[in-house]
Amino acid sequence: RITTSNLYEAPVTFAGTGPRQVDMNQYNLPLDVIEQQWIANIVAKTVDTEGGIFLGVENNRELFVDVVTVSLPRSSKSQSQSQSQSQSLGIGLVELAGGRSDGIGITVVSELIEGGLVDTSGVDIMPGDSISSISVVRKNQSFVPTSTSSNDNDNNNGNGSGSMLLSDNQETITARTECLGYDATVDAIRSLPPVQSNDEQLIIKVKRLRRKPIVTVNLKYPPSTKQEQQQQQQQQQQQQQKDETIQLYAGENLRLGMLVRGVTLNDPLAKRFDTKSGGNCGAGGLCRTCAVSVLRGGELLNPQKVAEKQMLQDNPRWRLGCKAFVGYGMKEGEISIQVNPRQW
Repeated sequence: RITTSNLYEAPVTFAGTGPRQVDMNQYNLPLDVIEQQWIANIVAKTVDTEGGIFLGVENNRELFVDVVTVSLPRSSKSQSQSQSQSQSLGIGLVELAGGRSDGIGITVVSELIEGGLVDTSGVDIMPGDSISSISVVRKNQSFVPTSTSSNDNDNNNGNGSGSMLLSDNQETITARTECLGYDATVDAIRSLPPVQSNDEQLIIKVKRLRRKPIVTVNLKYPPSTKQEQQQQQQQQQQQQQKDETIQLYAGENLRLGMLVRGVTLNDPLAKRFDTKSGGNCGAGGLCRTCAVSVLRGGELLNPQKVAEKQMLQDNPRWRLGCKAFVGYGMKEGEISIQVNPRQW
Protein backbone atom coordinates (compact mmCIF):
# COMPACT_ATOMS: atom_id res chain seq x y z
CA ARG A 1 0.00 0.00 0.00
CA ILE A 2 1.64 3.21 -1.13
CA THR A 3 0.42 6.70 -0.30
CA THR A 4 2.11 9.50 -2.22
CA SER A 5 1.64 13.15 -3.00
CA ASN A 6 2.11 14.77 -6.39
CA LEU A 7 5.69 15.85 -5.79
CA TYR A 8 7.23 15.91 -9.25
CA GLU A 9 6.01 18.91 -11.18
CA ALA A 10 6.99 18.51 -14.80
CA PRO A 11 9.54 20.95 -16.24
CA VAL A 12 7.98 23.90 -18.02
CA THR A 13 6.96 22.94 -21.55
CA PHE A 14 6.73 25.11 -24.63
CA ALA A 15 4.33 24.50 -27.48
CA GLY A 16 5.70 22.07 -30.04
CA THR A 17 9.13 21.68 -28.44
CA GLY A 18 8.67 18.07 -27.34
CA PRO A 19 11.02 16.33 -24.89
CA ARG A 20 14.11 18.27 -23.89
CA GLN A 21 17.25 17.17 -25.73
CA VAL A 22 19.84 19.57 -24.30
CA ASP A 23 21.35 20.54 -20.96
CA MET A 24 19.04 23.33 -19.87
CA ASN A 25 21.70 24.86 -17.62
CA GLN A 26 23.22 26.44 -20.73
CA TYR A 27 20.30 28.88 -20.56
CA ASN A 28 20.93 29.93 -16.95
CA LEU A 29 21.26 33.63 -16.14
CA PRO A 30 23.77 35.71 -14.16
CA LEU A 31 22.82 36.13 -10.51
CA ASP A 32 22.45 39.92 -10.75
CA VAL A 33 19.92 39.51 -13.57
CA ILE A 34 17.99 36.85 -11.64
CA GLU A 35 17.64 39.03 -8.57
CA GLN A 36 16.11 41.82 -10.66
CA GLN A 37 13.67 39.59 -12.54
CA TRP A 38 11.84 37.57 -9.86
CA ILE A 39 8.25 38.69 -9.24
CA ALA A 40 5.24 37.25 -7.40
CA ASN A 41 1.98 36.79 -9.32
CA ILE A 42 -1.44 36.53 -7.73
CA VAL A 43 -3.51 33.98 -9.65
CA ALA A 44 -7.28 33.96 -9.07
CA LYS A 45 -8.96 30.66 -8.40
CA THR A 46 -10.93 29.27 -11.33
CA VAL A 47 -12.58 26.02 -12.28
CA ASP A 48 -9.29 24.78 -13.78
CA THR A 49 -6.74 26.31 -11.38
CA GLU A 50 -6.37 26.37 -7.62
CA GLY A 51 -5.24 29.97 -7.49
CA GLY A 52 -2.65 31.44 -5.15
CA ILE A 53 0.61 33.35 -5.29
CA PHE A 54 3.26 31.99 -7.62
CA LEU A 55 6.70 33.03 -8.79
CA GLY A 56 6.98 34.77 -12.14
CA VAL A 57 9.46 36.74 -14.22
CA GLU A 58 9.39 40.42 -15.16
CA ASN A 59 10.64 39.96 -18.73
CA ASN A 60 8.46 37.02 -19.75
CA ARG A 61 9.10 37.59 -23.43
CA GLU A 62 12.74 36.55 -23.26
CA LEU A 63 12.90 34.66 -19.94
CA PHE A 64 10.88 31.93 -18.25
CA VAL A 65 10.48 30.22 -14.87
CA ASP A 66 11.63 26.61 -15.02
CA VAL A 67 11.13 23.83 -12.47
CA VAL A 68 13.99 21.69 -11.19
CA THR A 69 13.25 18.78 -8.87
CA VAL A 70 16.07 16.97 -7.06
CA SER A 71 16.12 13.98 -4.72
CA LEU A 72 18.79 13.31 -2.12
CA PRO A 73 19.21 11.15 0.98
CA ARG A 74 18.17 12.86 4.18
CA SER A 75 20.66 13.43 6.99
CA SER A 76 20.98 10.31 9.14
CA LYS A 77 22.25 12.06 12.26
CA SER A 78 20.74 11.09 15.57
CA GLN A 79 18.40 13.55 17.19
CA SER A 80 20.99 14.55 19.77
CA GLN A 81 23.47 15.41 17.02
CA SER A 82 21.07 16.88 14.49
CA GLN A 83 20.89 20.51 13.63
CA SER A 84 17.83 22.38 12.37
CA GLN A 85 16.68 21.41 8.89
CA SER A 86 17.72 24.72 7.34
CA GLN A 87 21.27 24.33 8.71
CA SER A 88 21.68 20.65 7.84
CA LEU A 89 20.66 21.35 4.25
CA GLY A 90 23.54 23.76 3.90
CA ILE A 91 21.56 26.30 1.90
CA GLY A 92 22.02 30.01 2.50
CA LEU A 93 18.94 32.13 1.85
CA VAL A 94 18.39 35.81 1.13
CA GLU A 95 15.11 37.71 1.02
CA LEU A 96 14.53 39.79 -2.11
CA ALA A 97 11.07 40.99 -1.08
CA GLY A 98 9.16 40.61 2.16
CA GLY A 99 8.63 42.24 5.54
CA ARG A 100 4.88 41.62 5.39
CA SER A 101 2.82 40.46 8.34
CA ASP A 102 1.33 37.61 6.25
CA GLY A 103 4.77 36.17 5.47
CA ILE A 104 4.49 36.66 1.71
CA GLY A 105 7.70 37.53 -0.09
CA ILE A 106 10.44 36.24 -2.38
CA THR A 107 13.37 34.29 -0.94
CA VAL A 108 16.16 32.79 -3.04
CA VAL A 109 19.25 30.67 -2.51
CA SER A 110 22.27 32.88 -1.82
CA GLU A 111 24.92 30.18 -1.37
CA LEU A 112 25.55 26.47 -0.87
CA ILE A 113 27.47 25.94 2.35
CA GLU A 114 30.48 23.68 1.99
CA GLY A 115 29.95 20.34 3.68
CA GLY A 116 26.19 20.77 3.86
CA LEU A 117 23.74 18.13 2.73
CA VAL A 118 23.07 19.74 -0.66
CA ASP A 119 26.75 20.44 -1.30
CA THR A 120 27.92 16.90 -0.53
CA SER A 121 25.06 15.36 -2.53
CA GLY A 122 26.04 17.31 -5.65
CA VAL A 123 22.44 17.98 -6.66
CA ASP A 124 21.43 20.68 -9.14
CA ILE A 125 20.63 23.63 -6.87
CA MET A 126 22.36 26.98 -7.36
CA PRO A 127 22.30 30.58 -6.14
CA GLY A 128 19.32 32.48 -7.51
CA ASP A 129 16.97 29.49 -7.32
CA SER A 130 13.87 29.85 -5.20
CA ILE A 131 12.76 26.84 -3.18
CA SER A 132 9.16 26.02 -4.00
CA SER A 133 8.74 23.04 -1.67
CA ILE A 134 10.68 20.49 0.37
CA SER A 135 9.24 17.05 1.04
CA VAL A 136 10.31 14.25 3.32
CA VAL A 137 9.61 10.79 1.87
CA ARG A 138 9.84 7.93 4.34
CA LYS A 139 8.95 4.27 4.19
CA ASN A 140 7.53 2.21 7.01
CA GLN A 141 5.81 -1.10 7.52
CA SER A 142 2.63 -1.96 9.33
CA PHE A 143 0.32 -4.93 9.74
CA VAL A 144 -3.09 -4.71 8.11
CA PRO A 145 -5.88 -7.28 8.30
CA THR A 146 -6.53 -9.33 5.21
CA SER A 147 -10.03 -9.71 3.80
CA THR A 148 -11.81 -12.73 5.21
CA SER A 149 -14.76 -14.71 4.00
CA SER A 150 -17.99 -15.12 5.97
CA ASN A 151 -17.06 -18.74 6.70
CA ASP A 152 -13.76 -17.57 8.20
CA ASN A 153 -15.63 -15.11 10.39
CA ASP A 154 -17.96 -17.90 11.54
CA ASN A 155 -14.99 -20.14 12.32
CA ASN A 156 -13.41 -17.35 14.32
CA ASN A 157 -16.66 -17.11 16.34
CA GLY A 158 -16.74 -13.39 15.75
CA ASN A 159 -13.63 -12.71 17.79
CA GLY A 160 -11.97 -10.85 14.86
CA SER A 161 -8.80 -12.92 14.98
CA GLY A 162 -8.24 -12.89 11.19
CA SER A 163 -4.84 -13.11 9.48
CA MET A 164 -2.60 -10.02 9.20
CA LEU A 165 -0.45 -8.89 6.26
CA LEU A 166 2.77 -6.87 6.52
CA SER A 167 2.31 -3.82 4.28
CA ASP A 168 4.88 -1.37 2.94
CA ASN A 169 3.81 2.24 3.24
CA GLN A 170 5.29 5.42 1.83
CA GLU A 171 4.58 8.65 3.65
CA THR A 172 5.21 12.11 2.26
CA ILE A 173 5.32 15.29 4.34
CA THR A 174 5.65 18.52 2.36
CA ALA A 175 6.58 22.06 3.39
CA ARG A 176 5.57 24.56 0.72
CA THR A 177 7.73 27.67 0.56
CA GLU A 178 6.90 29.41 -2.73
CA CYS A 179 6.54 33.17 -2.44
CA LEU A 180 7.38 33.33 1.26
CA GLY A 181 9.67 35.78 3.01
CA TYR A 182 12.84 34.66 4.75
CA ASP A 183 11.38 34.00 8.20
CA ALA A 184 8.32 32.19 6.82
CA THR A 185 10.54 30.06 4.57
CA VAL A 186 12.80 29.02 7.44
CA ASP A 187 9.80 28.28 9.67
CA ALA A 188 8.24 26.10 6.97
CA ILE A 189 11.45 24.10 6.49
CA ARG A 190 11.89 23.66 10.23
CA SER A 191 8.34 22.34 10.48
CA LEU A 192 9.41 19.11 8.77
CA PRO A 193 9.58 16.16 11.16
CA PRO A 194 12.92 14.90 12.54
CA VAL A 195 14.79 12.03 10.94
CA GLN A 196 13.43 8.59 11.84
CA SER A 197 15.48 6.28 9.63
CA ASN A 198 18.50 6.30 7.34
CA ASP A 199 16.53 5.57 4.17
CA GLU A 200 14.48 8.77 4.18
CA GLN A 201 14.66 10.97 1.10
CA LEU A 202 14.33 14.70 0.56
CA ILE A 203 12.55 15.95 -2.56
CA ILE A 204 13.42 19.59 -3.18
CA LYS A 205 11.59 21.48 -5.88
CA VAL A 206 13.15 24.78 -6.92
CA LYS A 207 12.15 27.34 -9.50
CA ARG A 208 14.88 28.74 -11.72
CA LEU A 209 14.99 31.64 -14.14
CA ARG A 210 16.34 30.86 -17.58
CA ARG A 211 16.44 32.59 -20.93
CA LYS A 212 14.38 31.14 -23.72
CA PRO A 213 16.33 29.31 -26.46
CA ILE A 214 16.72 31.44 -29.58
CA VAL A 215 16.27 30.20 -33.14
CA THR A 216 17.58 32.33 -36.00
CA VAL A 217 15.37 32.12 -39.10
CA ASN A 218 16.91 33.10 -42.45
CA LEU A 219 14.16 34.11 -44.89
CA LYS A 220 14.86 33.80 -48.60
CA TYR A 221 12.40 35.48 -50.94
CA PRO A 222 11.57 34.30 -54.50
CA PRO A 223 13.17 36.23 -57.37
CA SER A 224 9.90 37.91 -58.41
CA THR A 225 9.28 39.17 -54.93
CA LYS A 226 12.88 40.33 -54.71
CA GLN A 227 12.50 42.33 -57.93
CA GLU A 228 9.35 44.03 -56.68
CA GLN A 229 11.00 44.77 -53.35
CA GLN A 230 14.11 46.04 -55.07
CA GLN A 231 12.08 48.40 -57.24
CA GLN A 232 10.28 49.79 -54.20
CA GLN A 233 13.52 50.00 -52.27
CA GLN A 234 15.36 51.71 -55.11
CA GLN A 235 12.66 54.32 -55.36
CA GLN A 236 13.08 55.10 -51.68
CA GLN A 237 16.73 54.40 -50.90
CA GLN A 238 18.30 53.34 -54.23
CA GLN A 239 19.72 50.15 -52.71
CA GLN A 240 19.15 46.42 -53.16
CA GLN A 241 16.72 44.49 -50.95
CA LYS A 242 18.40 41.64 -49.08
CA ASP A 243 17.03 38.40 -47.71
CA GLU A 244 15.85 38.84 -44.14
CA THR A 245 16.91 37.29 -40.83
CA ILE A 246 14.69 37.23 -37.74
CA GLN A 247 14.96 35.62 -34.32
CA LEU A 248 12.23 33.54 -32.71
CA TYR A 249 12.05 31.98 -29.26
CA ALA A 250 11.60 28.27 -28.66
CA GLY A 251 7.92 27.40 -28.67
CA GLU A 252 6.91 30.21 -31.02
CA ASN A 253 4.69 29.34 -33.95
CA LEU A 254 6.53 30.04 -37.20
CA ARG A 255 3.66 31.85 -38.94
CA LEU A 256 2.62 33.94 -35.93
CA GLY A 257 6.20 34.72 -34.97
CA MET A 258 6.87 36.02 -38.45
CA LEU A 259 3.65 38.06 -38.49
CA VAL A 260 4.46 39.91 -35.25
CA ARG A 261 7.86 40.76 -36.74
CA GLY A 262 6.32 42.20 -39.88
CA VAL A 263 6.72 39.23 -42.22
CA THR A 264 3.54 38.01 -43.93
CA LEU A 265 3.16 34.51 -45.35
CA ASN A 266 0.40 34.75 -47.94
CA ASP A 267 1.21 32.96 -51.20
CA PRO A 268 -1.34 34.03 -53.85
CA LEU A 269 -0.60 30.86 -55.85
CA ALA A 270 -1.69 28.54 -53.02
CA LYS A 271 -4.92 26.53 -53.22
CA ARG A 272 -6.92 25.33 -50.26
CA PHE A 273 -6.55 21.63 -49.49
CA ASP A 274 -10.29 21.19 -48.92
CA THR A 275 -11.91 23.27 -51.70
CA LYS A 276 -8.95 23.55 -54.12
CA SER A 277 -9.73 27.26 -54.41
CA GLY A 278 -7.93 30.31 -53.09
CA GLY A 279 -8.46 32.02 -49.76
CA ASN A 280 -6.72 32.36 -46.42
CA CYS A 281 -8.01 29.92 -43.78
CA GLY A 282 -6.70 31.95 -40.83
CA ALA A 283 -4.15 29.42 -39.53
CA GLY A 284 -6.58 26.52 -39.80
CA GLY A 285 -4.08 24.41 -41.72
CA LEU A 286 -6.21 24.17 -44.87
CA CYS A 287 -5.26 26.93 -47.31
CA ARG A 288 -1.48 26.28 -47.51
CA THR A 289 -0.80 29.97 -48.16
CA CYS A 290 1.73 29.91 -45.30
CA ALA A 291 3.75 27.01 -46.69
CA VAL A 292 7.52 27.44 -46.65
CA SER A 293 10.35 25.28 -47.96
CA VAL A 294 12.88 24.33 -45.29
CA LEU A 295 16.38 24.40 -46.76
CA ARG A 296 18.29 23.83 -43.54
CA GLY A 297 17.56 23.30 -39.85
CA GLY A 298 14.41 21.23 -40.21
CA GLU A 299 15.34 19.34 -37.04
CA LEU A 300 14.61 22.55 -35.09
CA LEU A 301 10.92 22.31 -36.04
CA ASN A 302 8.36 20.03 -34.40
CA PRO A 303 7.63 16.81 -36.34
CA GLN A 304 4.74 16.94 -38.81
CA LYS A 305 1.45 15.41 -37.83
CA VAL A 306 -0.49 13.15 -40.18
CA ALA A 307 -2.73 15.84 -41.68
CA GLU A 308 0.17 18.15 -42.54
CA LYS A 309 2.12 15.28 -44.09
CA GLN A 310 -0.83 14.38 -46.30
CA MET A 311 -1.31 17.97 -47.45
CA LEU A 312 2.36 18.38 -48.37
CA GLN A 313 3.22 14.85 -49.45
CA ASP A 314 4.34 16.02 -52.91
CA ASN A 315 6.80 18.48 -51.31
CA PRO A 316 8.58 16.74 -48.41
CA ARG A 317 10.72 19.79 -47.60
CA TRP A 318 7.71 22.04 -47.16
CA ARG A 319 6.09 22.94 -43.87
CA LEU A 320 2.92 24.83 -43.00
CA GLY A 321 3.94 27.90 -41.06
CA CYS A 322 0.78 27.74 -38.96
CA LYS A 323 1.62 24.18 -37.81
CA ALA A 324 5.37 24.58 -37.32
CA PHE A 325 6.92 25.50 -33.97
CA VAL A 326 10.58 26.39 -33.57
CA GLY A 327 13.06 25.16 -30.99
CA TYR A 328 12.19 21.46 -30.98
CA GLY A 329 13.92 19.73 -28.07
CA MET A 330 14.57 23.21 -26.61
CA LYS A 331 17.51 23.50 -29.00
CA GLU A 332 19.00 26.67 -30.45
CA GLY A 333 20.26 27.02 -34.01
CA GLU A 334 19.54 28.37 -37.47
CA ILE A 335 16.76 27.61 -39.92
CA SER A 336 16.84 28.68 -43.57
CA ILE A 337 13.53 28.77 -45.42
CA GLN A 338 12.20 29.86 -48.78
CA VAL A 339 9.15 32.10 -48.52
CA ASN A 340 6.31 31.47 -51.01
CA PRO A 341 8.03 28.35 -52.44
CA ARG A 342 5.56 28.07 -55.37
CA GLN A 343 7.11 31.24 -56.83
CA TRP A 344 10.65 29.86 -57.05
